[in-house]
Amino acid sequence: MLIKLTSDLLSGSKVTELVLDNCRSSNGEIEGLNDSFKELEFLSMANVELTSLAKLPTLSKLRKLELSDNIISGGLEVLAERCPNLTYLNLSGNKIKDLGTVEALQNLKNLKSLDLFNCEITNLEDYRDSIFELLQQITYLDGFDQEDNEAPDSEDDDEEGDEDDDDEDEDEAGPPGEYEEEDDEDDGGSDLGEGEEEEEVGLSYLMKEEIQDEDDDDDYVEEGGDEEEEAEGVRGEKRKRDPEDEGEEEDD
Repeated sequence: MLIKLTSDLLSGSKVTELVLDNCRSSNGEIEGLNDSFKELEFLSMANVELTSLAKLPTLSKLRKLELSDNIISGGLEVLAERCPNLTYLNLSGNKIKDLGTVEALQNLKNLKSLDLFNCEITNLEDYRDSIFELLQQITYLDGFDQEDNEAPDSEDDDEEGDEDDDDEDEDEAGPPGEYEEEDDEDDGGSDLGEGEEEEEVGLSYLMKEEIQDEDDDDDYVEEGGDEEEEAEGVRGEKRKRDPEDEGEEEDD
């Protein structure tokens, strides 16, 4: 499939990643891929039948370049001129045969990872040692460092970064159990306070009841005393009248 990017559509765009895998280049270039992609950081052109990098545009912010499964055999010096900030370069499955071709990558000072898997150069004796000696700025060759430690995936790096951020947030927030225990203590204190209030209310109520009972008893005693006094008064008057009544009876 022949691919053509419309420069009028994408000119001045903020595209940072562009994948053109399995498209077909025309005369060694992707028409429309030009210097207007100033923000491009990742470009993939795997299996697009590229034979040369001579028409690669200047992409100063490009950091990752995928060129696997093409027909590139040389001309790698263009990369240092057009993409000076490359950190990752994949040339696996191309026609690179000797160390002289790779030597041009010495000018890519920021290059950390290089992939030459399935290129003829990998058949050379002491291939890995020779490449690490020639390109001392790189850390990983074909996905492994000099001690055969596998290169981390970019996605794994992002996940580890997120986990570190989560751990920092948890450390700043403090252990989750502390706040729960404090809340429980607060609840226990409030429950105890409510119990004391209820107890106080109950005692005051009972005391008030007892006071009222005593007042009622006093009132009853006083009322009973008044009735006895009235009864004695009536008897006294009766006694006073009795002699008089007797006198009258004697007169009769």
